[in-house]
Amino acid sequence: MPKRRRINWVFSDFVRWFLKTKYEWGAKLRGEAFHCSALSGEAEYNITINCDGTMTCNCQDYDGSGTLGDLNQQSFKDIFFGAKAESFRQALAKGKLPIDTCARCGDLRRIKKSKLHEIKPRLPYRGILLENTVHCNIDCLGCDRKQAAGLRKTKLMELDKLAKMADLVKELGLQQLFYLNLGEPFLSPNIGKEMPLLREKNPDCRIVISSNAIILNSDAKREAAMYASHIYFSVHGINNAMVKKYEKGGNFDKAYENLKAIVAYRNARGLKRPILEWKYLLFNWNDKHWMIERAIEMAREAGLDAISFWPTSNPFYGISWRYRLGTLSDVGVKTWKGREVDLRAVKDPPLDFVAPGTVPVLA
Repeated sequence: MPKRRRINWVFSDFVRWFLKTKYEWGAKLRGEAFHCSALSGEAEYNITINCDGTMTCNCQDYDGSGTLGDLNQQSFKDIFFGAKAESFRQALAKGKLPIDTCARCGDLRRIKKSKLHEIKPRLPYRGILLENTVHCNIDCLGCDRKQAAGLRKTKLMELDKLAKMADLVKELGLQQLFYLNLGEPFLSPNIGKEMPLLREKNPDCRIVISSNAIILNSDAKREAAMYASHIYFSVHGINNAMVKKYEKGGNFDKAYENLKAIVAYRNARGLKRPILEWKYLLFNWNDKHWMIERAIEMAREAGLDAISFWPTSNPFYGISWRYRLGTLSDVGVKTWKGREVDLRAVKDPPLDFVAPGTVPVLA
């Protein structure tokens, strides 16, 4: 691992430890406890089924500390109400954070200890994450996918197991499924079978995919994409040099051509879905006003439905101070993502169903 990247992760670990200590002492002084929306079954996000069938409590479980169980050995219900998950709930009820990742999780909540009895965990119904593969064609600075991939027993979910996951989504009655986590969904050789299978068994479920768009380069993959409700395309800049500062192996030109191609593919069928949105992470090297304006112009030229600008703290040396200081407040409208520009002439269907808890509420 390059020195600068290693320093970034050491710093990130320190921040999590610092926030964990701060929150725990704050809870102790105020006589408060914590609870987790994900472990209560009320979250739209975070409960994650990995491609090897392991189940975690959060979407950034790079070290396995949030692993709750294995669906190859237990049922979803047995894991969700099992010993590991219950030990996490009990720690939270005592004002302790069971793992460091809790400190940076948007589903962490403060609560008066006298109100704890009102929280009755139930099976998730709003949404979960499902990872079909941990393979990825790029290596992002803010993703420690390689460490997580080393923990996976298999790197790709087999189609028969995916079918069982589709049945689970139906059984839980999920309002939405985030078909994403630490890999590139369209790298799965079975994506052309996976998406129809998920949609057939869950016709009313909102299925959300995140892709870097680089390998979404064939009609077979574009056809698979048509079964989604919403696709975020992670392209963090307006040229190759800008993109490659964050995405090792990234290629803006290929990604942008594929964005235009999938818009044309969808529109040729007279479809309004999937909603196609450019997800643009903000860094101090891609956040000047002229860059933002050019990105919006390019998104409009490609025929995309929206472009959104997301602040991030990873890597720490790339923080967009222009966003933090409010100098980008004239860009689009403020949303849970950051800033968003809806490019559609007709605002139907809505861009978002619900807002996943992606921002730490205690920070």
